[in-house]
Amino acid sequence: MTETWTETDSEGAGAGRPSGRRAPDTGGADLRRVGLSPDFWYPVALSRSVRTGRVLATAFAGERIALYRGVSGAVYAVEDRCAHRQVPLSMGVVEGETLRCCYHAWAYRGDGRISQIPYLSKGDGRPPRGVRGYPVREAYGLVFVFPGDRERAAATALPELPSLGSTEYRTMTFSRTVRCHYSFMHENLLDMNHQFLHRGVVGRLRPELLDYRTSPRSVEARYLFTHAGGKRNRGASLLAAQGIGGGDTPDVMTIRTEYPYQTLDLVPENAQRPAFSLWVAYVPEDAEQRTCHAYGLLMINKPAVPGLLPLAWPLIRRFAERVFSEDRMAVEAEQRAWEEQGEDRNHEVFPLILDVRQVLRANGVPLRPRAGAVCEGPAPAAGHGPEGPDGPAGPERSAGRPGT
Repeated sequence: MTETWTETDSEGAGAGRPSGRRAPDTGGADLRRVGLSPDFWYPVALSRSVRTGRVLATAFAGERIALYRGVSGAVYAVEDRCAHRQVPLSMGVVEGETLRCCYHAWAYRGDGRISQIPYLSKGDGRPPRGVRGYPVREAYGLVFVFPGDRERAAATALPELPSLGSTEYRTMTFSRTVRCHYSFMHENLLDMNHQFLHRGVVGRLRPELLDYRTSPRSVEARYLFTHAGGKRNRGASLLAAQGIGGGDTPDVMTIRTEYPYQTLDLVPENAQRPAFSLWVAYVPEDAEQRTCHAYGLLMINKPAVPGLLPLAWPLIRRFAERVFSEDRMAVEAEQRAWEEQGEDRNHEVFPLILDVRQVLRANGVPLRPRAGAVCEGPAPAAGHGPEGPDGPAGPERSAGRPGT
């Protein structure tokens, strides 16, 4: 495969801007009309939100899903409608391992099949078989469902998060609704040239794109971050391990979109492991996928001195909230512009973002909204901010400095 190299300008204010020019993103389908492929595992709730004997309403791309936990502790996911009168099963009652509709007491097993209709007699009409059941798994303090072809579920792996199982890290979980197409979120995290947006909390950060590589399912970028002045939020220093044993040194940040998830690792200069790692998934809620729910796991390296991280936790949490709220403000403004203009008039020139757009297009599916399928999203209980500790791609082509 032919390799493409992109040099970056390390001089002046334009550091991190590719020196080669590429045409704006004007070809192909409008990315904002491309949906996420359903053939992956997607988080739809925090595990602690699905309590024993209770039901929780959630959604994936306009498909309403009822989650419930049986007395055994197992979590089940079924289509959120009774096959009888279409009343949401999320309004129902859990009995053992079954879910009973609140209206006429039709009972459903965890696979969506009807197990009982209390008043059905032998001479009555044949009842429906039930509703759709979704493969469901719990991991990392999250409940994942597989909304695609259930035959592919067993062969599709959950994302791997080695830092989450390490005793060297403590995990902060966040869960937030963002009113934009999921692609805006991928672009926001991958394009670190937007640090001016966060000047009030990180000061003047100078990102330099070191290199990046792409494959049919992924885009990975490495940036060198240096602090060029200005006031730096205490939480930012603590998160980067600067305030708990480190100095004010440059950091290397690696960000990767591995369809459909994203990861970020920040490694201070001369460090042996990341100061923190982030895993995040953007799960569309409505049928037109103009609103998504961000589920993230922020894994923070514990300092050598015991007890320092718990003290720093509130500051780190507030910093994470502030940065996320600023990013949300920007991406929701992008979505509003798309709505007002009726099309994507975005004139992107950064090759890295042009490549991630192509990955999202190539792996996504055309949006085909169904009448009446528009969904306002899950119940408010699913929306939480940063919390305390919880619980294969093709051949790549590299782009970056020659010799890297």
